[in-house]
This record gives sequence, C-alpha cells and structure tokens, in this order.
Amino acid sequence: MEEHGGLPKFVVDEFEQYLDCGRLEKGCLLLECRACGYSQLVALSCKRRSICNSCVGRRMADTAVHLERHVLPEVPVRHWICSLPWGLRALLGYDRVLCSEVLSAFIAELSRSLKRRAKQELGLSSVAQALTGAVAAVQRVDSALRLNVHFHVLSLDGVYVRESPADESSSLVFHSLPTPTSSQTAELAKRTAERIERILQKHGKSLEPELADPNPTEVQLEHPALAACYEKAALGVAISGERAGQPPLRLVSGPVQQPAERPEDDGPIAEARGINLYGRQRIDGRDRRQLERVCRYILRPAIAQDRLSERADGTLLLELKKAWKDGTRALVLEPHDLLLRLVASVPPPRFHMIRYFGVLSSHSTARDEVIPEPAHDSAMHRAPPAVGDQLELLGETDDAPPQAARKRWSWLLRHIFQADLDTCPKCGGYMRWAQVAKTESAAARLMAKQGMGPRPPPDAPHVPLGQLRLPFEM
Repeated sequence: MEEHGGLPKFVVDEFEQYLDCGRLEKGCLLLECRACGYSQLVALSCKRRSICNSCVGRRMADTAVHLERHVLPEVPVRHWICSLPWGLRALLGYDRVLCSEVLSAFIAELSRSLKRRAKQELGLSSVAQALTGAVAAVQRVDSALRLNVHFHVLSLDGVYVRESPADESSSLVFHSLPTPTSSQTAELAKRTAERIERILQKHGKSLEPELADPNPTEVQLEHPALAACYEKAALGVAISGERAGQPPLRLVSGPVQQPAERPEDDGPIAEARGINLYGRQRIDGRDRRQLERVCRYILRPAIAQDRLSERADGTLLLELKKAWKDGTRALVLEPHDLLLRLVASVPPPRFHMIRYFGVLSSHSTARDEVIPEPAHDSAMHRAPPAVGDQLELLGETDDAPPQAARKRWSWLLRHIFQADLDTCPKCGGYMRWAQVAKTESAAARLMAKQGMGPRPPPDAPHVPLGQLRLPFEM
C-alpha cells in the first residue's frame, strides 16, 4: 500500500488504536470498594466504530437501548432491508454525500407508499395529513466481509394522524396499516430505483455500468490504494496467494433446500434494477425486549469474532452466519485478504451510520408527541475521567454528577451480560472510581502501585488485559 500512496490516516488510526484497546499499560482506571477496600483495574477502550468488536458492541448496545427507550414509540415497526447493485457498493463506501442521498431516496419512497396507502385505507382528504417516521442504519459489509453498503430501516408500520386535521394542537393518533402486498412492494422498488437513477445522473453515475462517467471518482483520485481495497472487497476476490484475483476457497456441505415455489403474493419482497427490498419482519412495538434485539441486530459489528478462526496452515476460516443457496458455509481467507476487507469496513470521517426521519427526526415539530417519555436512571451517571497525564482521586462530592445523555458502560455490561462492575464481589459494597490513568506513564505508575509489571508475562494467554469474556444474553 505504501508503494501506491498509502492508506488514509483515518484507516491507519483505526487499526493502531484497535491494537491498544483493552491494554492496561495504555490506559486504565482503578475501582475501589469503600466498605472492604477491594480494588480492581479496568483497561480503557479505543472507542472506534468499525473493526473493534468490543467498542462497536458497546455502541450497538448503547444505541439500541436509546432507540428502544427514547425514540421508538409503542406502535408496530417493520424492518426493511434495502440492498444495492454491485456497481454502487464501492462508490457509496466513501462518498458520504451520495450515500446519504441514496438512503433518503428510499426513505422518501417508503414514506410516500405509506401515506398513499393510509389515504386509501383511512379515507384521508390529503396525504399531507399522514405522518410517518423511520430510523435507518447503514451497514458496510455482508456476512462474508465483502464491501456491501446496504440499509436497515425500522419504519413505523403505519401513520400518525391528527384527531382534528384542521386543529394543529389536537392529539396525534397512530393508525396501523396492513402488510404491503407484493405489487405494492414492487412499485416501491421501481420508484426507488428511478429516484436513485436521477440522483446518480446528477453525479455523473448510473445504475447501468456502461452509462456511468468513465472519469475517476473522488476516492480514486485522493486515495488510490483505498479505492483498490474498495474494489477488491466489493468483488470479494483474493489479493494474495495462489487464488489472487479469484474468489476465495469455500467450504460447501451441499445445496440448501429451497421451497418448490413461492406463493403468488409473497409479501414485501421485490427487486428492480438491482435494488432489492425485503420487509417481512414486523415487530409489535409493545414487545420492547424484541424491539431492542432488532435494534442491536441492525447496529451489529462488521464481524463476529467467534466465527473467525485460524487453521493449521495459517489461513483463516470465516464461518457464515447462514449458509448460501449453493451450500457454502465458510470461506478460507489469506491474512492479507482479511485485512483488505477490514480496511473497506472502516467508514470515512463524518460518515453517519444511523439516521432519523419523519416524526422521529430531531427537526420534527411532532417528535415530542410520539417518542416515549424519558426515564430517569440514577445508576447511569458517573463522574468524568481525569484530564491529562495525572492520577486523580475523586472526592466524596463526586458521587452525584450531572445527568448524562447515554447509559454508562457498567450499566450496559449489567444490562446485556448480567455482569455488575458497580458491586464489590467480596462484600457487595459500592465500587467507585478512585484513580484514572489516561497515558502510558500514568498507567505504569498505577499498575506499579497494584504490584503489576508494565507488560504481561511471556506465557500469558493471548487475551487483551482488562477485557471481559462474557456470554451474550439475548
């Protein structure tokens, strides 16, 4: 890569900070029990948002709790998946403006479809009386770690309508709508493809590769090495070894049995010009536990570490979550092929991975009328860490800091993994922040006070210090 200009700084930083994540010598905090004096060191995390499973998992759990408790109302929600043609995947991987416009095109057509159906079902005088809402998450890779920019959308499966359309101060009432038919979904896919085609034409692109502008894209001009990674990762081909330029080896256990034929009306599934829509999953908004599970799914990390293992010959085995139609259950990757796909999974700066639309967006005047009431949780608050290269001793008055906007990491560990770091394992007392080390020198001093060396012993297992290995509770 260095021979071709190198990778951009945001990609290099992602990998370098990931290597320091969870290492006590790179930064840690000391928890102490007031009652018995028991202490425990906990390593700081890198807080990145792509290849680090620990930190992306934290974001996933945090945002899922936020969506379930403070954004999505107790009404039916439909999970839509919108995937794009192969020719767009590498392009949208870097161009955040174009990616935003393509996503907005699908949301606009989905909202139009809901409003037109609501007008017909409810007898409204105008589609403007119907208000829709949605939350969209951008996923960059598929289960094979190929660059595959696609959208997961949680859309309110109905519309809000004023009790008295002429009175803007009247209450909003939610009206659920029937499951869209295959013809309605096909129309949605067709209109989405047409709208996306118009957007691409403004950018000199097209859904048809032969009609696209042959001039190099922004990423090809600014970062040719990154553009090469995007291209290879989107195609899913190897870059090293005997299979360079070809798809990686697959482990096949026989073709998956498919149903003989689909019913005439297959429901919300459609395809138009490479735009694939799938919207069969519907969640009852009153089932908050299931809703949070779906929120975690659409925000999941790029790779599940439990599905990645090293073989005896040094190659890597990536097991698929679900077998493909031809029976493929796992891929055999060379180490460099895995790194290339991980490079493509890193989003550029200011590339927002979650978006809000309609009545759920922050600029909607009706948002306060539909979102759940905020619940106060005193257990989520904690004093901020120390500033600079120092070890700060938090005083008795630091136990009631100002209200925080999101859940604390210890709250999420207790909520997801049933692990309580706020309670002393010896006496059941309260574990408080005692000292914080944010630099290597401060961490070394703190580790020395705890009788620990600056590095783990040579025969220690290859597990980052301070990381917790806990079973995931659904």
